Amino acid sequence: MSTKPCPTCGNPVPIGDRFCGQCGTRIEVPSAPNPSAGAGKTMFFSGVQAAGIAKLVVVKANSADGLAYELGGTEHMVGRTEGAILFAEDPLVSPRHANFFYRDGKLLVRDEGSINGVFVRIRTPTRLESGSVFLVGEQLLQIEALAPDFGPQPDAEGTYFYASPKRASKMRVVQRLRGGEIGLIVRARGDSVTLGREENDLNFPDDPFISGRHAEVTIAPDGVFTVNDLGSKNGTFVRITDESPLEHGDYVFLGQQLLRVEIS
Repeated sequence: MSTKPCPTCGNPVPIGDRFCGQCGTRIEVPSAPNPSAGAGKTMFFSGVQAAGIAKLVVVKANSADGLAYELGGTEHMVGRTEGAILFAEDPLVSPRHANFFYRDGKLLVRDEGSINGVFVRIRTPTRLESGSVFLVGEQLLQIEALAPDFGPQPDAEGTYFYASPKRASKMRVVQRLRGGEIGLIVRARGDSVTLGREENDLNFPDDPFISGRHAEVTIAPDGVFTVNDLGSKNGTFVRITDESPLEHGDYVFLGQQLLRVEIS
């Protein structure tokens, strides 16, 4: 029989006895362990995100994190008046703007016919079509292919109009202003246009969100456009025209809302 010594007199006491048979000292019997408790410490519940579930984190103007929206369902509509995620005070968000949804375990975003579009920050050089729209800083820009220039043409009476000489160019970048007006226009001297705050083909010195050399648009011999971020601080965003897959750490811009994608 297993015993243990009495703490008072040292007499061997059988395990399970509550008193020493020699001096009568009370013996404390240890409580049996709870097999369901587990070996680890109990964790406090704090809204743990399930593996594979994404969330959208609103990035504020000072780069601090705002509200976070967990994407726990199948589809998650974003809008000003319709959907599970609402930005009711943002006039640039359409009533029904975008949908974040899962397919085959992957997160995607789709523009739901919004007025101002959905923009995704590019990670690598990205192909553009003529007419595509992209964002650098606060500037909304559009890339356009230019038709071959056949030189000045006379009117019906054979008179030529006087104008400044126009150099041949394959493309131009157009600044789109609020209200639909056109701002700055730069025609490419060669096969590329650089964008930034200073010493570029197209400069925006008063935009604090644009880096010195921010982005570059190029045109290939076959007429394909490519936009490339030049390591800018705030990134370059391209407006999506179809569904776009999203990864952990991606940024999505819609209305006036900058959203960071986090996938556990």
